[in-house]
Amino acid sequence: QVQLVETGGGLVQPGGSLRLSCAASGSDFSLNAMGWYRLAPGKERELVALIQDGGSTNYAGSVKGRFTISRDNAKKTVWLQMNSLKPEDTAVYYCYAQILTWRWEDYWGQGTQVTVSS
Repeated sequence: QVQLVETGGGLVQPGGSLRLSCAASGSDFSLNAMGWYRLAPGKERELVALIQDGGSTNYAGSVKGRFTISRDNAKKTVWLQMNSLKPEDTAVYYCYAQILTWRWEDYWGQGTQVTVSS
Protein backbone atom coordinates (compact mmCIF):
# COMPACT_ATOMS: atom_id res chain seq x y z
CA GLN A 1 0.00 0.00 0.00
CA VAL A 2 1.40 3.39 -0.99
CA GLN A 3 1.43 6.21 1.54
CA LEU A 4 2.52 9.83 1.54
CA VAL A 5 4.06 10.88 4.84
CA GLU A 6 4.49 14.58 5.52
CA THR A 7 6.78 16.30 7.98
CA GLY A 8 7.35 19.93 8.79
CA GLY A 9 4.84 22.65 9.40
CA GLY A 10 4.20 24.51 12.60
CA LEU A 11 3.98 28.07 13.88
CA VAL A 12 6.17 30.80 12.43
CA GLN A 13 6.22 34.57 12.58
CA PRO A 14 5.52 36.66 9.48
CA GLY A 15 8.61 36.85 7.33
CA GLY A 16 9.87 33.53 8.61
CA SER A 17 10.57 30.27 6.81
CA LEU A 18 9.42 26.68 7.00
CA ARG A 19 10.22 23.55 5.03
CA LEU A 20 7.74 20.81 4.34
CA SER A 21 8.72 17.36 3.17
CA CYS A 22 6.71 14.45 1.85
CA ALA A 23 7.98 10.94 1.26
CA ALA A 24 6.18 8.25 -0.69
CA SER A 25 6.48 4.79 0.81
CA GLY A 26 5.36 1.37 -0.28
CA SER A 27 6.37 -1.01 -3.03
CA ASP A 28 5.88 -1.49 -6.76
CA PHE A 29 4.83 1.97 -7.72
CA SER A 30 5.95 4.83 -9.95
CA LEU A 31 5.62 8.56 -9.39
CA ASN A 32 4.64 11.22 -11.85
CA ALA A 33 3.71 14.71 -10.65
CA MET A 34 4.16 15.61 -6.98
CA GLY A 35 3.13 18.75 -5.25
CA TRP A 36 1.41 20.64 -2.50
CA TYR A 37 -2.09 21.95 -2.02
CA ARG A 38 -3.45 23.96 0.88
CA LEU A 39 -6.81 24.48 2.51
CA ALA A 40 -7.56 27.51 4.63
CA PRO A 41 -10.73 28.03 6.67
CA GLY A 42 -13.51 29.42 4.53
CA LYS A 43 -11.54 28.99 1.31
CA GLU A 44 -11.36 26.42 -1.44
CA ARG A 45 -8.46 24.03 -1.81
CA GLU A 46 -5.64 25.75 -3.68
CA LEU A 47 -2.74 24.36 -5.67
CA VAL A 48 0.44 25.78 -4.15
CA ALA A 49 3.13 24.17 -6.28
CA LEU A 50 3.58 21.19 -8.57
CA ILE A 51 6.68 19.48 -9.93
CA GLN A 52 6.75 16.90 -12.73
CA ASP A 53 9.08 13.90 -12.66
CA GLY A 54 11.23 15.70 -15.22
CA GLY A 55 11.59 18.69 -12.93
CA SER A 56 9.31 21.27 -14.53
CA THR A 57 7.40 23.30 -11.96
CA ASN A 58 4.44 25.57 -11.62
CA TYR A 59 3.37 27.76 -8.72
CA ALA A 60 0.34 29.64 -7.54
CA GLY A 61 0.78 33.33 -8.25
CA SER A 62 0.47 34.14 -4.57
CA VAL A 63 3.59 32.13 -3.67
CA LYS A 64 5.76 32.67 -6.72
CA GLY A 65 9.14 34.02 -5.72
CA ARG A 66 8.68 33.00 -2.09
CA PHE A 67 8.16 29.23 -2.24
CA THR A 68 10.35 26.65 -3.95
CA ILE A 69 9.36 23.08 -4.73
CA SER A 70 11.93 20.37 -5.32
CA ARG A 71 12.07 16.59 -5.46
CA ASP A 72 14.43 13.65 -5.33
CA ASN A 73 13.14 10.84 -7.53
CA ALA A 74 15.47 8.26 -6.00
CA LYS A 75 14.23 9.11 -2.51
CA LYS A 76 10.63 9.51 -3.75
CA THR A 77 10.47 12.73 -1.77
CA VAL A 78 9.19 16.23 -2.48
CA TRP A 79 9.97 19.36 -0.49
CA LEU A 80 8.40 22.79 -0.24
CA GLN A 81 10.67 25.56 1.00
CA MET A 82 8.54 28.45 2.16
CA ASN A 83 10.20 31.82 2.72
CA SER A 84 8.86 35.27 3.53
CA LEU A 85 5.76 33.70 4.99
CA LYS A 86 2.64 35.81 5.37
CA PRO A 87 -0.41 35.38 7.61
CA GLU A 88 -2.44 34.55 4.50
CA ASP A 89 -0.26 31.47 4.00
CA THR A 90 -1.85 29.96 7.09
CA ALA A 91 -3.53 26.72 6.06
CA VAL A 92 -3.36 22.95 6.21
CA TYR A 93 -0.89 21.86 3.56
CA TYR A 94 -1.44 18.54 1.79
CA CYS A 95 1.11 16.59 -0.17
CA TYR A 96 -0.12 15.25 -3.49
CA ALA A 97 1.25 12.68 -5.92
CA GLN A 98 0.20 10.96 -9.10
CA ILE A 99 1.09 7.33 -8.50
CA LEU A 100 1.04 4.32 -10.78
CA THR A 101 0.41 0.97 -9.15
CA TRP A 102 -1.80 -1.06 -11.43
CA ARG A 103 -3.38 2.22 -12.59
CA TRP A 104 -2.74 5.95 -12.20
CA GLU A 105 -4.33 7.42 -9.08
CA ASP A 106 -4.13 10.59 -7.03
CA TYR A 107 -2.71 10.16 -3.55
CA TRP A 108 -2.82 12.62 -0.64
CA GLY A 109 -0.88 13.06 2.56
CA GLN A 110 -2.53 13.48 5.93
CA GLY A 111 -2.02 17.24 5.97
CA THR A 112 0.19 19.45 8.11
CA GLN A 113 -0.78 22.74 9.71
CA VAL A 114 1.16 25.87 8.86
CA THR A 115 0.34 28.92 10.97
CA VAL A 116 1.89 32.31 10.30
CA SER A 117 1.25 34.65 13.17
CA SER A 118 3.03 37.07 15.45
